[in-house]
Amino acid sequence: MFSNHNFNGQRALIRVDFNVPVKNGTITDDTRIRAALPTIRKVLADGGSVVLMSHWGRPLKDIEKKPHLTLADFSLRPVVAHLSSLLGVEVQFSDDCISEDAAAKAAALQPGQVLLLENLRYYKQEEKGDKEFAEKLSKLGDVYVNDAFGTAHRAHASTAVIADYFAAGKKMFGLLMEGEVKAAEQVLNNSQKPFTAIIGGAKVSDKILIIENLLDKATDIIIGGGMAYTFFKAQGGQIGNSLCEEDRLDMALDLLAKAKEKGVCIHLPSDSILADKFAADAATSSAVSMEIPDGWMGLDIGSMAIDQFANVLSQSRTILWNGPMGVFEMDKFQHGTKAVAEAVAAATANGAFTLVGGGDSVAAVNKFKLADKVSYVSTGGGAMLEFFEGKELPGIAAIKK
Repeated sequence: MFSNHNFNGQRALIRVDFNVPVKNGTITDDTRIRAALPTIRKVLADGGSVVLMSHWGRPLKDIEKKPHLTLADFSLRPVVAHLSSLLGVEVQFSDDCISEDAAAKAAALQPGQVLLLENLRYYKQEEKGDKEFAEKLSKLGDVYVNDAFGTAHRAHASTAVIADYFAAGKKMFGLLMEGEVKAAEQVLNNSQKPFTAIIGGAKVSDKILIIENLLDKATDIIIGGGMAYTFFKAQGGQIGNSLCEEDRLDMALDLLAKAKEKGVCIHLPSDSILADKFAADAATSSAVSMEIPDGWMGLDIGSMAIDQFANVLSQSRTILWNGPMGVFEMDKFQHGTKAVAEAVAAATANGAFTLVGGGDSVAAVNKFKLADKVSYVSTGGGAMLEFFEGKELPGIAAIKK
């Protein structure tokens, strides 16, 4: 276990997720970098040195589509100065991840020093899970630490295959990954009841697997966002111009039937905030969600639905939130998502364990400044989704085997 390991005199090869937004060479959101700091600091404090490896974007695929781009446009070099200032240590950089330069710089590291390698995805072997590539990377460290939960669902060379080249006591999760796995497993396998899952977003098809898996775990499932209108249409409701997956109506009915059979309460928003167009300056109205007039679309949950959902959440002991209640990026349609975020925070204050996962939900709790009012905010969108779909994540399995 990482927290019990003494890294004194050891070189830790740490897979981090530094796939951060960069504009004109400047990092615009360093959340993922800050999330890795405790792990890096622990190794340095023990008297060890650190070699960091990460991907950034999809350089080979994007260059193929946009020939004016070059590998330099996908460099991790902008991270160096920022990370140096956060750590208070001058971070070294190698402009390749498996070159002689990378090997020499890694070998020369002294205790307390940090080296960042260039973008792993400069090589197609990374995403292909190439063994030879993974073995070359493995030689850069004495111990392998995976602290990149956001890529744990990928069987890539640096996230899964590389672990084969380290003995059991020499491969481990970092503090971020440890926290992610512990929080996710607590919700999925050790949840206190009532356990409410809040599932939002645009499409039922994107969330079908997670809903099906949660039918065996949750006592209540709240469904909001655009996907709710497919359920209303399936039940014969009038949904106007609201988002609807016409080819998923039978699936929606099937999910409702399965939930009833298993004794799981599905909560759909009783009313909706409407817009006459998908735009920030749209005219607005409200209606019962089953009776939306032609020419109008539901873009948020209404006041009755807010009360309805808040009541369910107030009685919950475990809450998983994945997906917004509406188009919260537009001020007119943010109230439902904000109200749910506040209800989740209130439940946390009353002793519930609450996990927020998925890019939009995380963006929402950050926007409403409630991230520190919930039990855990996950950094891994796709990985968290696949975990709750019941899939085995290669990055987790590689460390545990």
